[in-house]
Formats: sequence, structure tokens, C-alpha cells
Amino acid sequence: MTVLDLFRLDGQVAVVTGGGKGIGRGIALSLAEAGADVAVAARSRADVDAVAAEIQRLGRRSKGYVVDVTASGELDQLADTVVADFGGLNIWVNNAGGLPDATPRYLTRTPEDRWDMQMNLNLKAVWAGSVAAARHMKAGGVIINTSSRSARGGNIKNGPYAAAKAAVNSLTQTLSLELAPAIRVNAVAPGPVRTQNFDESIRLDEERAEAFLKTLAIPLERYGTPGDIGAATVFLASPASSWITGQCLYVTGGP
Repeated sequence: MTVLDLFRLDGQVAVVTGGGKGIGRGIALSLAEAGADVAVAARSRADVDAVAAEIQRLGRRSKGYVVDVTASGELDQLADTVVADFGGLNIWVNNAGGLPDATPRYLTRTPEDRWDMQMNLNLKAVWAGSVAAARHMKAGGVIINTSSRSARGGNIKNGPYAAAKAAVNSLTQTLSLELAPAIRVNAVAPGPVRTQNFDESIRLDEERAEAFLKTLAIPLERYGTPGDIGAATVFLASPASSWITGQCLYVTGGP
């Protein structure tokens, strides 16, 4: 076996929540390119079916599932259905997240119902998905949570989201202890990636994108791409990272 073989995911079955577009789509396609069969879960039937079709064209098995990760019991049902459809479950990516109404807020100006929406989507769903996945995984299973650069340090203009993602990092560490040695649990923390949710949340368009990039002072001087996050996820899902658990990999273009 060569070092490149360690990055292969042949024969693995993966689930990606929030897989219908943006970073989730990039993760799903990257896992498929590495050899995995992929269950694509999101709220839009059109989105999940489109990504599943792309994966099928790569020669891998794929199916789209309409799921609301904030609805009680739906992630348990997703795990059960995927195992029935694919014959097993090896990799689970808790990627669904973001700003539910595309509106960043100060902590002191966040209505309680909006706080609950943020926590349900960005934290509770990660916990529920991890528990659902772990029920079905055998030794060698992998859970990967999508965190955020916002989890590191204070975030004065996006406090609820940052708090939820910081909690995801803590949850990742604790789950890695609870589920070891059979299941590895890690997180990937993207920096600024120009997805639809990102652009809408800061009212960003092509005209403003270059100017806004300069204000971010990213050492590598570009926005991230869904493929950047997909590549990091493949690494953490693969045998190449077999001695890594409880970690958060920051993919941010700099420190």
C-alpha cells in the first residue's frame, strides 16, 4: 500500500447532511471522487437529487434524502434508511448549518427564538446526527463535524453562530473520547467560503467581493472553495488520518 492508497475510501458508505449545495456539495463530491458511495441529505429535493446524479456519473452509488436536521427524529430515520439502502454506514458528516435567516446578530440583540434556531441547526443537529450515526457504525467508523473559523475567539457581529460552532468543537472532543477506539470523531473549520448563505448573510456580490476579501487579511489572499473543505474532509475520513481523533482542522487560508 502506498501513501496515496491511504486516502482512498473505496467500499465506504458516507452520509453528508446539508449536502445539496455549497460546502456540503463539495464534501459529497470529494468523498465520491475518493471512492465512497454517498447519501446526500438536505431540505430541497431538487438539490439532493442533482448532487446524487453528479455522484452517480462518477461511478459511485448515491441517493438523495429530504431531511430537516432540526426536526426531532429525522436524523435517526435517515441513518436507519441509509443502512437499509446501502447496506452499512462508515462515514457521517454533520455539515448542515449556517444562519437560518441569513442574518448575523450581536448576542445582545438576538431574540430568543432566533437563538434557539441557531442552536438547533448548528449544535443540536450535530449532536443528534452523531448519536444516530454511532448507533449503526462498527469499528473503523468516522464522524466529521463542520465547525467554523468563527469558533476561535470572539465574534462581535455573529455571536450566536460563533457560540454554536465553539460548542461543536467541544462536542467533537467529548464524543471522540466516548466513542474511542471504535469510532473517530473530528471537525473541519472552514474560513470564508463564498457559498450562497455566506454571500446573503453579508450582502456580498461580485462587485464587492474583492474589496471585502482585502478586509479579511487572509494570508493566502483568496476565499476558500467547497473543494478545499472537501479535500480536508476526505483526509479526516480516510485511513490517512487513522491516528487522529478529537481534533478540529482549520481550513482558513491562514492561522
